[in-house]
Amino acid sequence: MRIGELARATGTTTRALRYYEEQGLLRPDRSANGYRHYGDGAVRAVANIRLLLASGLTTEDLRLIDGCLRDELAGNHACADPGPKIEVFEQRLALLQQRIDDLSAVRDRLLDRVSELRRPPGTGTNDRERGAVVSAPRRPCAARGAARTRRGGGTDAARMSTAVAPAVPCPGNSASQNPAPPATP
Repeated sequence: MRIGELARATGTTTRALRYYEEQGLLRPDRSANGYRHYGDGAVRAVANIRLLLASGLTTEDLRLIDGCLRDELAGNHACADPGPKIEVFEQRLALLQQRIDDLSAVRDRLLDRVSELRRPPGTGTNDRERGAVVSAPRRPCAARGAARTRRGGGTDAARMSTAVAPAVPCPGNSASQNPAPPATP
């Protein structure tokens, strides 16, 4: 059977079949004019390749078990030497189990976080212990304006002493009701 016929018979593309050939998973015969010709076992091999790739194995894994790709993988299957197949499957199972464990840990952290976010403030654990951002009490409007400082390092006290912006009265209040503190140079 030619490549297009194999593609139709297996529900795949000719491009995928060429890729499998590049990876050494399929080895078609070549006719005198260069056309690929696939034998009777090619349909089963392609079905097995697709099944195993979908199961999480890599093309490298499949090369290691190449002798078993033409066997029946479902039900009663017989492989001349099942050793490499068993080894690859066990390695892949160990990797999958690690991924499952990692994903379970991520899921658990997300579930905990959702529970924390749904908990009303002030209930359950202390907000600071939970890592919640607890804001400081707000200063009067004029004092907030005085806190604007030049950019730079230093302590909060040092930044407060180098205020460059005048204090801003609270909205709706006049400057006389909320006098600005004197700015220090």
